[in-house]
Amino acid sequence: MNRILFITLLSTALLSACKNNGDSSADKSNGKDTTLKYFGDTISMDGAIKADQLTATMKGKDSLKIKLAGKIEAVCQKKGCWMKMNIGSDKEMMVRFKDYAFFVPKDISGKEAFIDGVAFCDTVSIADRKHYAEDAGKSKEEIENITAPEVNIGFEARGVIIKK
Repeated sequence: MNRILFITLLSTALLSACKNNGDSSADKSNGKDTTLKYFGDTISMDGAIKADQLTATMKGKDSLKIKLAGKIEAVCQKKGCWMKMNIGSDKEMMVRFKDYAFFVPKDISGKEAFIDGVAFCDTVSIADRKHYAEDAGKSKEEIENITAPEVNIGFEARGVIIKK
């Protein structure tokens, strides 16, 4: 009898594990507004400021916990493991995801997003800039033209909401 119970429990556990395909970018809308897709931690749009106000808001600070709303300019085309958001004045901000715990869809460029996390002053090395350019599908020539580090604002998001 114990053996039958053990096999039943083991089978149930294995079937449950198979149902979760391990896709960390799964939609977490859970019955919420279906025009929105949620990724990472559950966040809200309440209190978000426009991304083009970030530079002024960060003035004199090394980092800042903040919610932003803005347009997605680019997404990693290999995994969806980063995205770039327009922060005004012809500048983009690299958005990475906390603990590499989730990804976003690769086809969301041009869409509106809400992000919650920490903005910070960032120096991106030549090697990292080339890596991101490769992920973005840039040409070999464009990648070879990267010859200096870049100082800018970076962002580590704990959660992302994307308007469909």
